[in-house]
Amino acid sequence: MASDDRAYLSQKNIDPKERPIFALDVQSKEQAQQIVERLDDAIVFYKLGLELFLGGEYFETIDWLLARDKKVFVDLKFFDVPQTVGAAVKQLTNRGISFVTVHGNDEIMRAAVREKQDLKILAVTVLTSLDRGDLNDLGFECDPDALVLSRAKRAMAIGCDGVISSGREAKALRADLGANFLVVTPGIRPVDNTEAPDDQKRTVDVKTAFLNGADYIVVGRPIKLAPDPYLAACEIQQTIAELFAP
Repeated sequence: MASDDRAYLSQKNIDPKERPIFALDVQSKEQAQQIVERLDDAIVFYKLGLELFLGGEYFETIDWLLARDKKVFVDLKFFDVPQTVGAAVKQLTNRGISFVTVHGNDEIMRAAVREKQDLKILAVTVLTSLDRGDLNDLGFECDPDALVLSRAKRAMAIGCDGVISSGREAKALRADLGANFLVVTPGIRPVDNTEAPDDQKRTVDVKTAFLNGADYIVVGRPIKLAPDPYLAACEIQQTIAELFAP
């Protein structure tokens, strides 16, 4: 691989095995435990979202993961009045949680940053399920690239630790804003998503995400729906290990 191809490859001191984050999108603690046990040592980092939160035993699942030396990403996309968001973030501190997502305007993000303590705040830019047509419907008359960059600039100025961004925009973020913030990239698919589309529209594969500047990727269905989820996770780990080999 040419050195130019690796120009945006993350240089942060992150264990390569922690770079893929599995989206633990299930309905119960029991289902979560089954998947985690099946994935075993192939996955270290887990993202817990709204589905599991509403199923109950969310914090019990977090504690169960942490007791097994797993890392936890709370993806609840806090979006409320600033005081409420700040209070919610404060509730997550000193629990061993790594990341939490916040979605909103400057004051919402400032409130989250003020209370973050040991947490890293990730600002949501533009959901990977949205394309230009969706943004027009929402009243944003711009393309996703421009909106992602604008929101990322504001988040960094406020003090967020990183952003959630499609791999398609990651390279532009790195080129404009540098390397001193985290880029976490969802919407990972093994191939171009146009032939078998789902609700993710702005997707990239594992290798492209990292070469474009992602520090972490979030992967769910390509592992969960594979004939052998453990093998699928190991294959992703192998791709990452080769990319980040000295």
